[in-house]
Amino acid sequence: MSSSLQDEIFMREAIALSLTHLGRTGANPSVGCVIVKHGEIVGRGVTAEGGRPHAEPQALAEAGTQSQGATAYVTLEPCSHHGKTPPCADAMIRAGVSRVVVAVADPDPRVSGQGLKMLADAGIEVTIGILQKEARFALSGYLMRQTRGRPQVTLKLAVSRDGMLGLRGAGQVRITGDAAREDVHRLRAESDAILVGVGTAIADDPELTVRLPGLVHTSPLRIVLDRTYRLPLNSKLVRQAQVVPTIVVGRAVPAAAGEGAAISARRTALHDAGVECLDLSSLSDLLTDLAHRGISNLMVEGGAEVARAFLAAGLVDRLWLYQGNVTLGADGIASPVVPDQAPLGFEVAEQRALGDDSLTIFRRQTIARYE
Repeated sequence: MSSSLQDEIFMREAIALSLTHLGRTGANPSVGCVIVKHGEIVGRGVTAEGGRPHAEPQALAEAGTQSQGATAYVTLEPCSHHGKTPPCADAMIRAGVSRVVVAVADPDPRVSGQGLKMLADAGIEVTIGILQKEARFALSGYLMRQTRGRPQVTLKLAVSRDGMLGLRGAGQVRITGDAAREDVHRLRAESDAILVGVGTAIADDPELTVRLPGLVHTSPLRIVLDRTYRLPLNSKLVRQAQVVPTIVVGRAVPAAAGEGAAISARRTALHDAGVECLDLSSLSDLLTDLAHRGISNLMVEGGAEVARAFLAAGLVDRLWLYQGNVTLGADGIASPVVPDQAPLGFEVAEQRALGDDSLTIFRRQTIARYE
């Protein structure tokens, strides 16, 4: 087996590991690492839930003394700075690895090549760029947050056979089957935050949690766009806010005459119920705020109006469009996107069947540099 082919095989293992903790590592990226000795994997690690410990020290610990003279495959450049834990580059040097293969350099200014330099200065052979495209795809949310100062935005829509999102005045309408719904919950589990508009929150009274066995604890931060703080106190989102963190985003502009006091009272009531209330002027301001919180992947899941607003602002990076077999007819709410026509500036990245339903994933064409 050629060395380049072997490098790709083991880097695929590292990337597969990294994907297992997407959405669970806080502000830190989900990184995968494998330690290889004599062509065999002797240690594996992935960034732990919450962000620590990092992947590299876990893989080195599992490998133990076999790390000496081994090759480490890691999806992102090992960190070089002292934070809450010592640098991962130092850990590799102390463990005695002879070679480190890295898929992607870290754009974090605290690292940005310094980890690679530390390894090289210690006499360790460093190879960079193996399966870079695949690793960038796995790290795309983190890379976008680091380079553009905002999270990656995935818009999820479920449309009927005739291109409708729901029925006017009917509340939540089931459009897709169990397989598609399970897929949506997996997408939620891989997201750091999930957002809907207040219209959807009132009409559907959703929980916006992950309800798959073994993944309940991965429910993301919940966000409701609600300019005048209309979200009912008895809604599931408010009643669960002290268990699953919830933010209501109002407007940072003066209210119409006579509305100020009522809005302020509703805002205070939501705050007292455990909801964080945030006044912002634009979607861009919201994404900047989320990036500062360490949010790398935002899932936008609710409402035609919210979907159109994100699309119009050019803030959607990926669009997951589920299509069911039901027909809703003339009373339906039209979707801004349908499966057989990519939105302007997007391309089809993937299509697959989910039981009787289908999923089409569109990707913004300019997102390729983050993948």
